Amino acid sequence: MFDIQEELKKLPKEPGVYIMHDEADTIIYVGKAINLYNRVRSYFRPNIGRGPQIDKMVTLIRRFEYIVTDSELEALVLENNLIKEHSPKYNTMLKDDKTYPYIKVTVGEAYPRVLFSRSMKKDHSKYFGPYTSAAAVKDTIDLINKLYCLRTCNRNLPKDCGADRACLNYHMKLCTAPCQGNVSEEEYRERVKQALDFLNGSYQATLKELEQKMKQASENMEFEEAIKYRDLYNSVKQIASKQKITDSDGEDKDIIALASDENDAVVQVFFVRGGKLIGREHFYMKHVAQTPRSQILLDFVKQFYAGTPFVPKELMLQEEIEDVEILEKWLSNRKGARVYIRVPKIGAKEKLVELAAKNAMLVLSQDKERIRREEGRTIGAVKEIAALLGLENVNRMEAYDISNISGFANVGSMVVYEKGKPKRSDYRKFRIKTVSGPDDYACMKEVLTRRFVHGMEEQKELAEKEMEAEFGSFTKFPDLIMMDGGKGQVNIALGVLEELRIAIPVCGMVKDDNHRTRGLYFNNQEIPIERDSEGFKLITRIQDEAHRFAIEYHRSLRSKSQVKSVLDEIPGVGPARRKALMKHFKSIEEVKNADVETLAQVPEIPEHIAQGIYEYFRK
Repeated sequence: MFDIQEELKKLPKEPGVYIMHDEADTIIYVGKAINLYNRVRSYFRPNIGRGPQIDKMVTLIRRFEYIVTDSELEALVLENNLIKEHSPKYNTMLKDDKTYPYIKVTVGEAYPRVLFSRSMKKDHSKYFGPYTSAAAVKDTIDLINKLYCLRTCNRNLPKDCGADRACLNYHMKLCTAPCQGNVSEEEYRERVKQALDFLNGSYQATLKELEQKMKQASENMEFEEAIKYRDLYNSVKQIASKQKITDSDGEDKDIIALASDENDAVVQVFFVRGGKLIGREHFYMKHVAQTPRSQILLDFVKQFYAGTPFVPKELMLQEEIEDVEILEKWLSNRKGARVYIRVPKIGAKEKLVELAAKNAMLVLSQDKERIRREEGRTIGAVKEIAALLGLENVNRMEAYDISNISGFANVGSMVVYEKGKPKRSDYRKFRIKTVSGPDDYACMKEVLTRRFVHGMEEQKELAEKEMEAEFGSFTKFPDLIMMDGGKGQVNIALGVLEELRIAIPVCGMVKDDNHRTRGLYFNNQEIPIERDSEGFKLITRIQDEAHRFAIEYHRSLRSKSQVKSVLDEIPGVGPARRKALMKHFKSIEEVKNADVETLAQVPEIPEHIAQGIYEYFRK
């Protein structure tokens, strides 16, 4: 038995990380401390303004453990790693885990290439970024290769020089073909230097050269060449115009600000590289209720820069945070150069932070509106349906449908919606076992009986074992059953439930003569619904989904049956050879069209069987 008060006395007065566990031994919080003795003990003192979130967490703690480190810096790194590994419920968490695109120039190679990369490695290459748009990065790389005719292949040059023919890019005048020795290493390096200048923001020399080439080609009446240079000129101008100068010092900076309300927070980051604003990105934070803004910013900085490969020279924050000195030391170690964390108070930098905060607020408000609309389509629609039927607390809805063609391969489908959203993990298919021929009512009776008998058995087993967890989708019964049809289907469902002594409301989704949803059948009457209402739209989605799920299952069974009926009728072809044929040829049509020699190429098919298959399809 873990005695918290006794264990508190044993805490060392050293830096480290502490880990809180709940009754199920789940990690619910991870923190760091300069002094573990003082920090951990503070959680178990009378309330000293920690906030309701932490107070609630403390009531759940059943044991704690700790890891001593040599320094607070080591504790910071370890804390980040543990939070990322375990995602504790009461730690403020960065929801997004994105990798950003970079432009990589392999200057360590004799003939460098310009490549797209999602990571930044110590491989003697030069990296530009991170950028927020992968499409823009690819467009820029494509433009650079066109401008400077750099190679895009992965040949090992100059070792493989002349080993193979030049590729299509050379013939299209998109590459100087260093693989053929057409360009010296020095001349190629000059082209790479120009590309690096371009990536560093020096566009004027390139624009001037393209303008001259365009004019020269036009004067020589080489109009196709002139058009090519004109298009390149316009592409470069477009890229140049997108760069906004934000600072004259040309340094790399990240500007970080946030917007928050009682439950949510959005952090906005502006990426400034070489003095130019190259993009922005926003990040959602969770578990932020009652958390101070400065704490959210601190948690974001620690978690984001623990995972990103690039650390800028300066972070400009919206407000002061704790642990600035230790964070600067940690970031400097990661970057390999001095990193500064600043909070600008006046001037252009302060205005840029304000702009980031404004963008964060815009994202937050837009997201709230999106959530409000989504809730209208889901939870709001469920409430509409419940009100129409006079029901309360409708959360889980199950819909059923039957599919067959002239009684062949009768199947049933069960789709589940919770809070107005499909819960696909609980969908189930039924292959009808007791009904032959097209009898939808009998099929539906079998499906519902199997579903609820199975559920009752699972519930009984759970009760006997005194377990609270659910075995599967059958354990949890719906608050409302929705049948694909009217009075007949509803009565079948009510009959099954009465026989099993289960009380669940049942309604039918009635369709008109054009097979479109018309209303609900409930308590022996049809209830009309406004066609423009969210409730009506949800009913239509549920009905279509149940039908789709049943049809797809039926189609898959038909397909398997067709494969078996065609191939298994051929003498000498059993399940193993049928499987080998389908794996090799992919379709029955390919098997039909194959000659004897091609069929015999399948290892499992001897020549005499191949001859038999060939003749079978040509009788």
